[in-house]
Formats: sequence, C-alpha cells, structure tokens
Amino acid sequence: MEITGMNPPLITVVLIDDHKAIAEGIEKLINESNVAKVIGKEYSINGCMSLLEQQEPEVLLLDISLPDGNGIDACAEIKKRHPNVQILMLTSYGELSIITRALDGGASGYVLKNSMFEEIIEGIRVVASGNCFLCEEVDMLLKNDSFQRITLTSRERELLKLIVEGCSNNEIAQQMCLGYHTIKSYRKNLILKLNAHNTAILVRTAIEQKLV
Repeated sequence: MEITGMNPPLITVVLIDDHKAIAEGIEKLINESNVAKVIGKEYSINGCMSLLEQQEPEVLLLDISLPDGNGIDACAEIKKRHPNVQILMLTSYGELSIITRALDGGASGYVLKNSMFEEIIEGIRVVASGNCFLCEEVDMLLKNDSFQRITLTSRERELLKLIVEGCSNNEIAQQMCLGYHTIKSYRKNLILKLNAHNTAILVRTAIEQKLV
C-alpha cells in the first residue's frame, strides 16, 4: 500500500548565541516550525566547538559577537573540522564589511535578528540544501552598486591587528619579520583601503567593522 502525506525529516540545527533568553526563544520557534529542530545550543565559541564534536547538525546558526571570540573568525575552523555543516550567521550586525567577511570566511548565509521569523526558517532550509541564503535586507545591501568591498590580505590583517594593539612600526617590523619601510608602505595602503585619514581613524574603523 502506498503511503502518502509523509513529512520530510526535520533539519537538524545547533544554535550559538550568548543571550540565553534570545537563544531559547529562537529554539522554541524553530522547534515549532515543522521544518527544523534544535539538537543543541551553546553560548560561546568554545562551547560551540565542544558541542559540534558531540552533535554535528546540518545547519549551525551562529552569532558573531560571543564572549570568548568572534563568530566570523570561527567559521574557517568550523568548516575545516566539520565540512558538511552549513553555517548560517544570525546576528544584529548589518555592516557590509562584516557581512562579506562572514561569507568569505565560510558562512553559507546571513540573516539579521530583526528579520521576519519566516526568513530565518527559509534560511535554514536553503543552506541545508547546499545553497546560499541572504535575508532581504542583506541582499539589498549587497546589491547596492555604490558599495566598495573591503578585502584584506592575511599580511594586511596581521598588520592591522598589531596597529590596533598599539605597536609601533619598529615593533611591527620585528614581529612580522619585515623591513621598517615595508611596514610603512603596508600601513599607508591600509589607510587608503579603509578610507581612514590617520591611525586613530584606522583603528576605530577596524574595531567598528570587526576587521580584526
């Protein structure tokens, strides 16, 4: 006898958000969606890594600002250890540079926390199928022709981190094993790339846009 009307299996989700009340609210809504189910949740990067060793979901809902690190920086390591896990960023950060860093870092989708809940569920469904998903607001931002994408090389990112830490050019040259004049040139290029007029603005931009 042919069986009809069977629902597809629920998509397994792990949720990482440092606000426990928000995490519990999102978990409840996901579990009531008949599309996905939360099989675990944590509140930090370390907690996320530990949980993924025990419970590998189809989709990881990952916040950016966490107490022990940055969700964007964790993406590459997560994809390295768990290549089959699709990462959907769920965050309040709507800055274009942050969005592009997340997507470049291995995230398959990006949803803002102020999105309609239906968009979150659709994002889970889309990235679980192996495709990229952007909530409507993010999609519109990325389609804005006036946006100039900021991409930094690994050397530039390392230099920027040392500048933010307050290191002098001589100290940076020693740490990066490069010449003093090379560091000065790199520093000048960074200021131009980030459209900063001086080091103070460069540092502020790096912190605000989470480039380090």
